Amino acid sequence: MYSLTGLELKNPTILAAGVLGTTGASLRRVALEGGAGAVVSKSIGPEPKKGHPNPSMIKLDCGFLNAMGLPNPSYSEFKGELEIARTAAAVPVVASIFGGSAEEFAEVAEGLLPGKPDAFELNVSCPHAEGYGAAVGSNPCLVEAITARVKEVSDLPVWVKLTPNVSDITAIGKAAEAGGADAVVAINTVKGMAIDIESGYPILGNRSGGLSGPAVKPVAVKCVYDLYAALEVPVIGVGGVSTWEDAVEMIMAGASAVQVGSAVYERLDVFSEISAGIETFLGRKGYGDVKDIIGLAHERV
Repeated sequence: MYSLTGLELKNPTILAAGVLGTTGASLRRVALEGGAGAVVSKSIGPEPKKGHPNPSMIKLDCGFLNAMGLPNPSYSEFKGELEIARTAAAVPVVASIFGGSAEEFAEVAEGLLPGKPDAFELNVSCPHAEGYGAAVGSNPCLVEAITARVKEVSDLPVWVKLTPNVSDITAIGKAAEAGGADAVVAINTVKGMAIDIESGYPILGNRSGGLSGPAVKPVAVKCVYDLYAALEVPVIGVGGVSTWEDAVEMIMAGASAVQVGSAVYERLDVFSEISAGIETFLGRKGYGDVKDIIGLAHERV
């Protein structure tokens, strides 16, 4: 077992928010069939939200571009799905939540407590939902206030998911830490856009969106590296992880665990593949466990 912010994971891989996390059944499937050490739900907010018009996701040569717009049924309708996931998944279930203010975040957190999540992940980083996500997550004062308010209404571990679309991600990370965050998650998607050259129209219904997949991994690795050096709390790495080599690189940058998102669209058992590859690597290199390589790149100076 692997311990992270008081949660016991069977391995250091985690399903990222927004991917197969819309129902309790899908979260269960990722845990039991995919082999994830923990799962994170789709981001849930205070009110039902339809999201942006289609097309809301397209595949590129370098990954995916999406502008979902945080569609969700609201916390009052989703807490039952958390209950299903908690009773069937046999791994920690983390509820991703969003709001437009500290009070809305607190409202959603309190509203989901009956569903018995194991932790909360605060989405202050979505780049394509007006008034939410990065709109609040680029302001250190707001991030600190939001984190502190959620900590006031719950004793559960709180992870804060950070946006890379800022000039200094460590300033946002420090704000989350000051607010009482138990961990930070880095990174969410990078702002991007695609245009149909035949018509001249932007392809996404929202015109622009967030880039995920292999293209963002170097950005994520650098953000994790910087945050590890700046913070005391654990950093959870996410962005472009699709192989065990990607995961090891992220861990050596400073990640205590890794989340996997886009790669799940290619194969559900990516979590089992990554965790098995990490174990083989550790054995071949003579390391005792994952903790022996967390932040290793910081020692190679």
